[in-house]
Amino acid sequence: MAAANVLTTRETAVRAAQAKDEADIAAREASAVALRLFDNNAELVSELLGVPAEELEREAKPVTAARAKEIIETVRARAERPRSSRPRRSRAEAADASPPASRAPAPVVTPDGSRADAA
Repeated sequence: MAAANVLTTRETAVRAAQAKDEADIAAREASAVALRLFDNNAELVSELLGVPAEELEREAKPVTAARAKEIIETVRARAERPRSSRPRRSRAEAADASPPASRAPAPVVTPDGSRADAA
């Protein structure tokens, strides 16, 4: 049982390390994309994100310009894709469909089955 516990713990640690690596890559790519979108103005991006400019530049450095451009194009393509959603009703249609609200207080039923006044 102890050996199974060790194996499970190791597998969990490996998965956690892989997730961390993926998150680090995503953070570096996001930094590079943000800088590229703002014409490499690290000071502006730094102010917008509240992250030191040096940290942004350091994070973005390993990401190639081609990869940043590829990510930007992917995001733009995704944004241009039509979304499948329910057709929206106008406010007038929605108001007509809702039941009228009663101004009278709702009756309250007590535990013994008798009715009590809500007010």
